[in-house]
Amino acid sequence: MIESRSKLAADASHTKDAFHRGRFYLLQPAAKGHRSGVDAMILASVVPNDFAGRVADLGAGAGAAGLAVLSRCTGSTAALIERSDFMAAFARNSLALAENSAFSARAEVIQADVTLTGKARVAAGLGDNCFDFAIMNPPFNQPTDRSTPDPVKAEAHVMTKGMMEQWIRTAAAIVKPGGSIGIIARPASITDLLDALEGRFGGLIIVPVQPRPQDAAIRIVIKGIRGSRAGLSLYPAVVLHHKTGNEFTERAIAINNGLKSLF
Repeated sequence: MIESRSKLAADASHTKDAFHRGRFYLLQPAAKGHRSGVDAMILASVVPNDFAGRVADLGAGAGAAGLAVLSRCTGSTAALIERSDFMAAFARNSLALAENSAFSARAEVIQADVTLTGKARVAAGLGDNCFDFAIMNPPFNQPTDRSTPDPVKAEAHVMTKGMMEQWIRTAAAIVKPGGSIGIIARPASITDLLDALEGRFGGLIIVPVQPRPQDAAIRIVIKGIRGSRAGLSLYPAVVLHHKTGNEFTERAIAINNGLKSLF
């Protein structure tokens, strides 16, 4: 199991979910808002095991990806950056859990809109060149896709015009030269992402994520280095499940449970 779930006695609208085989826990909304799972664990795995810098989790939600980095990379610090009042509260409450006390002092929640620019961005706590790594799982649904009645979930999932450009622009501003970016997205977003990354991040590595060996990719992971002029590489896919059955592959288990990084 990647995560275990139990209802909080105080509020049935929340769940308390174990990740990395219980090395950290997350409070998440049960009925509305964004819930994190495999995508967040794959995103966190882009950060190397020996990372000892400051990571920005852009659009952090309840903080799954950022906390997964802290759980695996013991010398790292993290900023969980989230615009929604509703989801930022879950991130703060997750950090306050006793089960997360081993690394909660290495994390902070910054409530800010990732699309802010200039002085407004800096005033919100996203200063220039102040992070070593930025990770992001941007909204991936098109506005024309079937919409959800949940406004919090819609905000987390629906991509507005120019959003990829705005998120990558912010990442390029806050990451130090030579620092890195990690992104997980749907394959349909690849053109917008590559356009936004051009001139900002280079040495790009793209890793497809396939449900099974015979299936088309349902996600892509992109890693890049700010200011690099190196070319693009396409790496072998991460395959989540075997050809038949629902069991995870050995590599997927290791990534989901924070036992190894993607690269």
